[in-house]
Amino acid sequence: MTGRLPDGCTIAHLIETDGPGGAERVVVYLVSRLATRGIHNVVLLPARGEGWLAAQLPRERVQVVPVPLLGVPSLTSFHAIRDALRAHRPAVAHSHEFTMGALGGAAAWWLRIPHVLTMHGGRYYTTRIHRRLALALSARVSAAVVAVSQTVAVQLARDLVPRPRRVALIPNGIPDVAPVQPTLRQELGVPVDARLIVTVGNLYAVKGHADLLHALAAVATDLPWPVHLAIAGRGDEDSALVELARSLGLTDRLHLLGVRDDIPNILRSADVFALPSRSEALPLALLEAMRAARPIVATAVGEVPTVLQHGEVGLLARPGDVAGLTAALEHLLMNPAVARTLGERARAVAAEHYDIDRMADRYLTLYGEVWSRAGGRSPRPL
Repeated sequence: MTGRLPDGCTIAHLIETDGPGGAERVVVYLVSRLATRGIHNVVLLPARGEGWLAAQLPRERVQVVPVPLLGVPSLTSFHAIRDALRAHRPAVAHSHEFTMGALGGAAAWWLRIPHVLTMHGGRYYTTRIHRRLALALSARVSAAVVAVSQTVAVQLARDLVPRPRRVALIPNGIPDVAPVQPTLRQELGVPVDARLIVTVGNLYAVKGHADLLHALAAVATDLPWPVHLAIAGRGDEDSALVELARSLGLTDRLHLLGVRDDIPNILRSADVFALPSRSEALPLALLEAMRAARPIVATAVGEVPTVLQHGEVGLLARPGDVAGLTAALEHLLMNPAVARTLGERARAVAAEHYDIDRMADRYLTLYGEVWSRAGGRSPRPL
């Protein structure tokens, strides 16, 4: 069944964290595009959170509603979410990830609001049986369950019992990366004749930054010019990475940038973008590197091989394969013409398949379908 949202309607977006992560950035991109199309947006975020996501949202047609999630009983959170949804009367409630998926799904079901659940990647919901059951029940009462990649869709179908009736696939989309004049090399004091490898991702072991450092050590001995590595992100692996760099003699070659808001500058400063993760779904950082026409070396995890067309628009290595990472990095650094060609191919693929408007169109279509199936019901009155 197809349907169309009523003009000027409200969509509620619910997310359990508000730091600078991939799911949070997807919410920013989606809300921003919906606002330009006349949709009113209510974004439910954790009270006493970081505030990053709220600061990125547009002001027109967007209202942020803090709800208690951290350090309070789940029933308290449920009541706050239910009351917020009842007050704003959205046509559709759209939850992201486990906590809001479970609590938001229950609140939307209570109010008879069509609920959409999007899962972005990690399988942390499988660590406890009650978490798996809660997510499975939310999926069953939701009007639609969305996965951002085929890998996530397969995992959800396998993990959740009772199984969701259907898992829709809506890949992440991003806007074009601004053509800025890059300044990162000057900021870091990278020599003019040096090569710069860049990666964007929070500093967790699963992101494979240690593998990349070991690869950098090998590259540094094989190539005739200095090679530096810059990592944009934060996390609990920063001290370990600094110590590893020291042990490998790379202290002056590793640059931990922390959280940065100038991703276009960082990407366009790179000779090569690396994604060394041990596990991923559909990482936004990869899509951004593609939109910036960066030559890419990535590990073959999650949806990455599909996005890179199995090596046609970026080089692939097995996860944890330091020798494979080394060989791929050296090949691109030693062959700039090949690197440029792959970068341009990557840009074209990302523009065609992973554009922000394409993502917004798919969600709008889905919202219209679930709202129409629900008969345009309003939330249950007090």
